[in-house]
Amino acid sequence: MVRRRSETVQVGNIAIGGNNPIVIQSMTNTDTLDTFATVEQTKRLADLGCQIVRITASDEKTANNLYEIKNQLIKQSYNIPLVADIHFNPKAAEISASLVEKIRINPGNYVDKTWSEDFTWQQYRDILKKAQDKLFPLVEICKQHSTAIRIGVNHGSLSKRILFKYGNTPIAMAESAMEFLRMFDEMNFRNIVVSMKASNVKVMYEANKLLVAKMEEENISLPIHLGVTEAGNGQDGRVKSICGIGALLSQGIGDTVRVSLTEDPEQEIPVAKALANSFKDIYPSSCEEYSPQEKEIRKIALASVSLMQKETETLQWEDEALAQEVMQATGTKVFKTEFIACPSCGRTKYDIQTALNRVKEKCSHLAGLKIAVMGCIVNGPGEMNDADYGYIGCGNGLVNLYRKGKLVYNSVKEETALDKLILMIKQDNNWKDR
Repeated sequence: MVRRRSETVQVGNIAIGGNNPIVIQSMTNTDTLDTFATVEQTKRLADLGCQIVRITASDEKTANNLYEIKNQLIKQSYNIPLVADIHFNPKAAEISASLVEKIRINPGNYVDKTWSEDFTWQQYRDILKKAQDKLFPLVEICKQHSTAIRIGVNHGSLSKRILFKYGNTPIAMAESAMEFLRMFDEMNFRNIVVSMKASNVKVMYEANKLLVAKMEEENISLPIHLGVTEAGNGQDGRVKSICGIGALLSQGIGDTVRVSLTEDPEQEIPVAKALANSFKDIYPSSCEEYSPQEKEIRKIALASVSLMQKETETLQWEDEALAQEVMQATGTKVFKTEFIACPSCGRTKYDIQTALNRVKEKCSHLAGLKIAVMGCIVNGPGEMNDADYGYIGCGNGLVNLYRKGKLVYNSVKEETALDKLILMIKQDNNWKDR
């Protein structure tokens, strides 16, 4: 297997794509306005081997504080590139573009999030023109400051316009990115990295494969960022990430990775580094020999490809528990409850790590159910729509509970939220005693 050919994109002092090694990324989960906490966490990530750190910039105030964060890092001899994570606020993107090395924008909610589904094809084209007009100021700032842009598409936050045309599908994700790539190309801007992320490993895998095919058709060869979003924690989160990211890396697809765990972000780095080193036959690596962990990652990744491409239907491994984890992660067979949980960031308004552990403790034996534990207004509602039940923190010690994407209990106190979730499951005759 050979590596997919891509252009090199410079993000500060880090080169992504081309013949460069896989770049390791993570994201802070601190309040961006808490300069000290954000700087300290960024330093810890860098010390562990993280090469690029993403920070939430949800509004103009947090975007402006990126200057202070960057300044403090440089004063302490940390020249690690920073990425401003933007969703609903183009102005925050424009401010950030002159302060940090990279901007992440999400096509699904950057320009047309409120548009109705009832429109003509001419109106569809008009929306794209409006989007390009909104992107123009950002592109000009990025050109001036040599700032890169990541087009970050999430399965849970596709625009209504894209859903109307393509449905909630992997091809919708790929086309969402391609629309923006075509706009950027018209503006003569190619300092871009692209990502297709989903909590469903198979959707993430297929979306990236489709993206690569579409880019090749249009003679585009930009670097790709890989990640399984809302993967959860513990063994579940690690296996999901290895299945999705590793399956693509094993085929030479991917130039930079983030392992998204519902744990402290520092815990993501060892897994990401092991993933990168597991494919040294395809990508440059400083490690010559494969460690036992890397050999296992390769085994999982290659098995995941076979399962998702339906070349095999089951895994007969000596480690039966691991085989079951891989089959569950790839959607081949269901052995236990599936949990969807975001890794948390500066937007999260409650202790999602504790919440996820509490829900898993009570509900992990409910094979076949899918439960979302989320704390993000960006991807939470969309990723939750695929779940049977949703436990969504909304701040101030309150939780919203959902059934099949529909709100059932609003603003429930955290102390009683888990009991109410269990009650909902029992009402639907989905509860089983251990």
